[in-house]
Amino acid sequence: MRKIGYRFNPETLSYDKIVISWRKQAWNLSKKLFSSFSLAIVIYCIVSNFWESPGEKAQQRENEQLLAQYKLLNTEISKLDEVLRNLEQRDDNIYRVIFEAEPIDASIRRAGSGGVSRYDHLKNMKESELLINTSRRLDNLSKALYIQSKSYDEIEVLAKSKIQLLASIPAILPISLSDPKVRLSSAFGNRMHPYYKTVKFHSGMDFSGPTNTPIRATGEGVVVSVSMLSGYGKCIVIDHGFSYETLYGHLNNYNVKAGQKVKRGDVIGYMGNTGMSIGTHLHYEVRKNAIPVNPINYYFNDLTPNEYDALVALADNTGQAMD
Repeated sequence: MRKIGYRFNPETLSYDKIVISWRKQAWNLSKKLFSSFSLAIVIYCIVSNFWESPGEKAQQRENEQLLAQYKLLNTEISKLDEVLRNLEQRDDNIYRVIFEAEPIDASIRRAGSGGVSRYDHLKNMKESELLINTSRRLDNLSKALYIQSKSYDEIEVLAKSKIQLLASIPAILPISLSDPKVRLSSAFGNRMHPYYKTVKFHSGMDFSGPTNTPIRATGEGVVVSVSMLSGYGKCIVIDHGFSYETLYGHLNNYNVKAGQKVKRGDVIGYMGNTGMSIGTHLHYEVRKNAIPVNPINYYFNDLTPNEYDALVALADNTGQAMD
């Protein structure tokens, strides 16, 4: 029930009833509503600034957890980066040296990824510096890992090629020196020619021994020639790849055919006295890029250091060639 107000009238010495118009009532009500609303806003602002809601507290906890995870992620990135740098050093200083490949320049390994605009979308975020730094480090690490992976692919190809080279390069004596009847009779270099009796260049090494002494392929390869060759008599030529060829001359007989693949140590023929020869022996040549080189430098697979030194000393004291 609405309260009725009275006002004292000093002229009549009585109380007059207060009559309030509906406009005034509406105005008073508006003032009360406005005051209440303003007070509510002030209270809300004070409360929101000094007291967090449950939702805000949950959001704050989540943000703190994310920040901690980013810091932990940065620590793990540092560890991975250190491991990668160790792999890069081993790659440049060990693997690529062994396989005769140039080291990868540091400016290529650690060139970075993208420009500043790549991370513009992170600038307006809270903890933007941490986010940008982490993203940049991850991008750089990914690029460095890709380059290292490609380097290992290259090393794998080089390793396979090196394995093939080691199997193919002439690396053993073409004849066994365990038989006392077999010996080195002439070395590589200038020697007295047995027919012309003048000093001429001898492009291989001669080994004398009994007729039909087995002759071995000194490396893996393909037989390119099995035929009579002027001066060399019955002759075998093997292509070992990697610009290497070997020649076996003055044979008595063959044990291979042209086009046949052979492995190091396979018996390919037998010692003889065919062609321009003054006695039963093997004339053995090693050619690199079609140029004869000293075969004595290629006996590292089946001679001990002492045996090799003895062979070198013997080669220095041989005189006339047998072909």
